[in-house]
Amino acid sequence: MERLELSVQGMTCKHCVMAVEKALQNIPGVQQVSVDLDAATARVEGEGLLPGPLIHAIEEEGYSAQLKA
Repeated sequence: MERLELSVQGMTCKHCVMAVEKALQNIPGVQQVSVDLDAATARVEGEGLLPGPLIHAIEEEGYSAQLKA
């Protein structure tokens, strides 16, 4: 299982967290998502994960994201 961590900017409340979680969970291969509002991060676990589709899904919800190094 692969694990990626993304930095997510623009989240301000639990509704934001739920929107990001739902967007990421809809991506094929994603098995588990954990979004932390205070740390402004999203951790994604699954198979065949690529950063591009994950970032795009977050951006479609109105937030900005980048892969954490």
